[in-house]
Amino acid sequence: MRRLLRLTLASILLGTFTGSSVRAEVRLPKVFGHNMVLQAHARVPVWGWADPGEEVHVLVGNQLKKTQAGDDGRWRVDLDPLEYGPVRFVVEGSNRIELNNVLVGEVWVCSGQSNMEWPVVRAMNAEKEIAAANYPEIRLFKVAKVVAPKPLEDTEGHWAICTPESVRNFSAVGYFFARELHQRLGVPIGMIQSAWGGTPAEAWTSRQALAADPQLQPILKRWDAILANYDQAFRRYQQALKQWQARARAARQAGKPVPRRPRPPRGPNHPHRPAGLYNGMIKPIVPFAIKGVIWYQGESNASRAYQYRTLFRTMIRDWRRTWAQGDFPFLFVQLANFRARKPEPGESDWAELREAQLLALGEPNTGMAVAIDIGEANDIHPRNKQEVGRRLALAALAIAYGKDVVYSGPIFKRAELEGNKIRLYFDHVDGGLIAKGDELRGFAIAGEDRRFVWAKARIEGDTVVVWSEEVEKPVAVRYGWADNPDCNLYNKAGLPASPFRTDDWPGITVGRLAP
Repeated sequence: MRRLLRLTLASILLGTFTGSSVRAEVRLPKVFGHNMVLQAHARVPVWGWADPGEEVHVLVGNQLKKTQAGDDGRWRVDLDPLEYGPVRFVVEGSNRIELNNVLVGEVWVCSGQSNMEWPVVRAMNAEKEIAAANYPEIRLFKVAKVVAPKPLEDTEGHWAICTPESVRNFSAVGYFFARELHQRLGVPIGMIQSAWGGTPAEAWTSRQALAADPQLQPILKRWDAILANYDQAFRRYQQALKQWQARARAARQAGKPVPRRPRPPRGPNHPHRPAGLYNGMIKPIVPFAIKGVIWYQGESNASRAYQYRTLFRTMIRDWRRTWAQGDFPFLFVQLANFRARKPEPGESDWAELREAQLLALGEPNTGMAVAIDIGEANDIHPRNKQEVGRRLALAALAIAYGKDVVYSGPIFKRAELEGNKIRLYFDHVDGGLIAKGDELRGFAIAGEDRRFVWAKARIEGDTVVVWSEEVEKPVAVRYGWADNPDCNLYNKAGLPASPFRTDDWPGITVGRLAP
C-alpha cells in the first residue's frame, strides 16, 4: 500500500511536467535502459540531452530530482544513494521515458583485450555453463566496438537479463566474476563489457594522459606520423591489392599457391590508435556509477613491458580521474603462462610484463588475480575462465566489500642473504606456504656474474630458503621468471604465488617506447 501511494504521488507530480509545445525529445545515453542495474550506496549520476533551457525531472524510487538543460542541451542530476532491489525509473521533459525492470545492485566494468572479450561459448565446459546461466538479477551490457578520434557522448548497446541466450557471447571472465559475486553477496550484479581483442593499453588511455608523460609520448609521435602518412600509404595499398588480385588469379589458374594478400595500412579507425578506444568505448559510459573495474590485458604490450610499468598505472589513474568517483577498486589479471617451456633460466618479456602488473599494486585499491598456473602453452586464450573470474571475485570481496577472505597468493616482500643461501619473505602467506608437488620448483639463483641457474628451495615456516651448489655467493633469486614457467608455490588457500625477482637488473624490454 505504501509503495502504491508513493507511485500514485509520483504519477501526479510527473503529470504536471509535460508541456504542450512541440520540443525536441529528452534523451538518455544508451547505458541507461530497460533491465539495467544502478549502483547501490553511491552517488548515481543520471544525464542526457534536451532542448537548451528545458526543464527535466527524474524520478527514481522515491527521489525526485529537477534540473534544466544547459545551452548545449546537456543535463544531469545526481541521485542520493540507493538501496538494493527493484526501483522505478522515470525521466520527463517534453516527453516521458520510463525504464522497466531496473534493479539497484553492484555495477562493474569488464575491460581489456581478447582474454576479457573471450565469450562463455568458448570457455571450458561451455555448453554446461550456458545451460545453467539463468540469473534474473545478473544484467549484461556490451559496449559497441568503436575507434574514435575524439571522446564520444554515447555508444550502442542494451542491457540484457542473464539467460543462456544472452550469456553465450558475453565475456566469460565477466560472467563468472558476476556469478561468484551474486552468489556470495546475494545482490543484483550489472556487468558492462568494454573489451577488444589484440588491443594495447594506450588505446584505452586518454591522449591527455599519454601526452603528459615523457615515457609515453613516443607512442603518440609514432601514431601521429602514421596518421599523417595514411592517405599515401592507403594509395600504395590499393595499388598493391590490384597487383595481388592479378597474381592470385594467375596462381589459381595454374594450380599454384595463392600469394599472401597485402595488409591494409594502419589508419584512423585502427583499434591500436592511442586513445581511440578510450574515446569510443570508455568515455561514452562515463560517469555511469560503478563499483569498480576488472581488467585482463597486457599481451599486446609485452614487447614494451618496462614502458607498461608507467602506462598501466597511468591508465588506472586516468580512468579514475575520468569517472570522478575517487579511487574505485581496479582489479586485474596477471598474464597466464604461455608458449613453450624452456629448459634453462633466461630472460622473458612476458615475465617483465607480469612484473609491471605486480608493480601496479602500488596504486590504491588495486588487486591482482595470478593466473600463472592456469594458462596453456599452445594457446594465448586459456579456456579456464571460471577460475580467473573466481580469483577476481575474491579480490573484489576483500577490497571492494571488506569481506574477510583470502584473495591473493603469496607476494614477494623482501630477501635476506644467509651465507650461501637467500631467504625470501612474503605477504599474503595466509595460513602457510605449500608446494603443490613433492618439492618446490621454479626458483633460479645467480651470483654477481648475473648467470642464473636452477636452484633448490625449501619452505621454512612462512619463508622460502633458496640455494645452489653452483653459486657460492648468491646475490639474486627469481621465481617463475619465464613465458611458461614450471612453478608451484602456493598458500594454503590454494592461490599461487606471483612470479617475481629480487634483482633490478635491466631487462630485455628496456628502452622500447613505441610499438
